[in-house]
Amino acid sequence: MIDKSSHVPIYVQIEELLKQRIYMEEFKIGESIPSERELSEQLGVSRMTVRQSVTNLVNSGLLYREKGRGTYVANPKLEQPLNGLTSFTEDMKARGMQPSSKLIHFEKVIPSVDIARDLQLEQEELVFYVVRIRYADRKPMAIERTYIPVKVFPELDEKKIMGSLYALIEGNYRHKIGNAIQQMEAAIVTKEDSKYLQINNSSAVLIIKRTSFLANGVPFELVRSTYRADRYKFISEIQR
Repeated sequence: MIDKSSHVPIYVQIEELLKQRIYMEEFKIGESIPSERELSEQLGVSRMTVRQSVTNLVNSGLLYREKGRGTYVANPKLEQPLNGLTSFTEDMKARGMQPSSKLIHFEKVIPSVDIARDLQLEQEELVFYVVRIRYADRKPMAIERTYIPVKVFPELDEKKIMGSLYALIEGNYRHKIGNAIQQMEAAIVTKEDSKYLQINNSSAVLIIKRTSFLANGVPFELVRSTYRADRYKFISEIQR
């Protein structure tokens, strides 16, 4: 229980107590935890202290709030390593999850100047513009907006793009994938994407922009992926 004489702040002790109850499955995934009032009475501390502890756990992704309903135990975030070049499909299968996609948009377009520059295209060269919602075990995880040079994969169509693009490139087209340049930033979800991802329109998201290259140095993909921040965390191993 809470030790008010300890040098460890009370809100930190409450956080650890709640974590322990979650890990021991006293509070199960998807279930609500006691209200702030109930916790403050159980632990003999102020509601303000309880609120601070719960807010910290919400911010860390262990809990989530539903307005007017309460606070619930969240699904564990998926860890996405940043030191390997893999597809969404490969990532989900490696975790024992079933990946799937919903195609929102597919057409040939003339890309903007910055996209054409990243893909090393001449003026007026066409790209396939593809928008897909990516699911794991039928739950929306991310939305991808992808630009693929038509000259690299002229036979691409809506049916072929429904699976893993990387598997298509390496299997059907017999190309070898080389490397990628990747940028990541945090943002607030747009109104449009909040509907696709089934999250509140004030929720945080993680945005990754990736330009991928074949082994011969030819760029074959520029994708801007918006990930649910409550379901994903990105990790990397660095050495000195």
